[in-house]
Amino acid sequence: MRIRVRRTGGFAGIERRAEVDTAGRGDAEEWEALAERAVASGRGEPGRGVPDGFHYEITVGERTVYAADPHLTEEQRELVSRLLKEGA
Repeated sequence: MRIRVRRTGGFAGIERRAEVDTAGRGDAEEWEALAERAVASGRGEPGRGVPDGFHYEITVGERTVYAADPHLTEEQRELVSRLLKEGA
């Protein structure tokens, strides 16, 4: 399963992207379960966030959902943090 995150916005407006392919990974089940929970509560279209906040596009397989600060679920925040390797 391919899991992708694109983060836009923020004060500097710098876009970041990251992805992981779980095929062949020892922790694939953990990644896939987290990703499925993250997209389950996502929006089908971009929503409003806060000024200078981050906006996220989360793609799991063929499904893409959107989220924005400060309205990320715990699962979305964890997935984004793991993928971008920094706090979301």
